[in-house]
Amino acid sequence: MNLELALRMCEVAVREARRLGALVSVAVVDGGGHLVAFQRMDGAGIAGPELAPAKAYTAVALRRDTAELAPLAVPGGELYGLPPRFACLPGGVPLWDADTVVGGVGVSGGSPEQDVACARLAASLWEDLR
Repeated sequence: MNLELALRMCEVAVREARRLGALVSVAVVDGGGHLVAFQRMDGAGIAGPELAPAKAYTAVALRRDTAELAPLAVPGGELYGLPPRFACLPGGVPLWDADTVVGGVGVSGGSPEQDVACARLAASLWEDLR
């Protein structure tokens, strides 16, 4: 993951959010979960700057889309009790290179479906350019 690609991924997600009528924050992290790029649309909610990086981090750490995690994080679920840094909300997507997670993208601020659509579109840019 490099800054140029991460910024392009943010731009793709923001463009899709505009098309969908959502106001979002977008974060791209590297394979260690460290923030590489972040963008917040004018007027986006106050939670996005916390949740978008958390979704991206969670996708990297758990190696799966965060949209799959909510049922696993309920009491009695295999992920119940995760630390607060983890966000088991839709909108986080891991970025793969063969069998290695090399980064993640997180989107927050729209509906769950909008967040997922924006994150997946940004991830598709990664897949096309890697």
